[in-house]
Amino acid sequence: MKMLDPQARALLDLIEKNGIPQVWQQTPLEARQSYRERRFFSQEDPPADVQATALSAPGPHGPVPLRAFRPKAAPADAALPVLVYFHGGGWVIGDLDTHDVLCRQLARESQAMVVSVDYRMAPEFEFPAAVDDCWAATCWIAEHGQSLGMDTARLAVGGDSAGGNLAAVISLMARDHAPNPKIAYQVLIYPATEMDAATESMRVNGEGFLLSSKSMLWFMKQYLGDRSGTSETKTWRASPLLAASHASLPPALVLTAGFDPLRDEGRMYADKLSADGTPAQYICFERQIHGFITMSRVIDEAKTAVSLCASSLRRAFDAVGPQKT
Repeated sequence: MKMLDPQARALLDLIEKNGIPQVWQQTPLEARQSYRERRFFSQEDPPADVQATALSAPGPHGPVPLRAFRPKAAPADAALPVLVYFHGGGWVIGDLDTHDVLCRQLARESQAMVVSVDYRMAPEFEFPAAVDDCWAATCWIAEHGQSLGMDTARLAVGGDSAGGNLAAVISLMARDHAPNPKIAYQVLIYPATEMDAATESMRVNGEGFLLSSKSMLWFMKQYLGDRSGTSETKTWRASPLLAASHASLPPALVLTAGFDPLRDEGRMYADKLSADGTPAQYICFERQIHGFITMSRVIDEAKTAVSLCASSLRRAFDAVGPQKT
């Protein structure tokens, strides 16, 4: 029988002891506040050797706030490769602050810039608002990043959970909008890839491991609204697994967790990429739970996962080489 990581077990026991409600038992505003507050317990202090700068990209319905992270050790005049990052939270919760530490860690360890995107969230802004904002931000960074110290010839996208969904969707959109933006790599951390919730991992991991199947259904309902299950939402822009082809996409790292309801969706997406000739590495942290990568204060394997993502980014950026001037 598979064993849960003892540190993850201790966290789950503490959550149960404190009677912390699941997201589906809260309003979106309550769930957002709870998620923001929990980060002080589970996340390390923000690395001081990374500089953060507020930016803004024009979006289809107003400015899209961004936060750019640059390692202080990098030469001031160096154009650094860039990761455009979309935070997780079921398209409903999460923001620039909940993923500030993770983005700083990725910037420091990859020695690249990381730009976090504060896309609009459901239920106030249903699908495809988040997709539209992430696309607008990625295109703006590709076009204007060079003037901000970024080497936009080495541009990657990434995200966790709902953010992994968005990164996969943006990679598909970029492929079909050649020549710009040209994405070199995608980092998909326990991504949601199909609006179905009918996988084996959803069944066996759907209760007792932080993200429950009820919570996932609640997230999808908030995101898709009354159009849930319609032809409009049964498309690759909502479910990237359903794309007609996964060929000619950026190479990918797909990272999952063994006790995550979304585990099988991540593996199936990696398999789709590989089957269509897109280079993909699939790594499953077998003893972990959904969301663990942002919990480096209480789960040591989070640090290993961050380092894995950062090293894969470095290799991908090195393979492309610096932008020629």
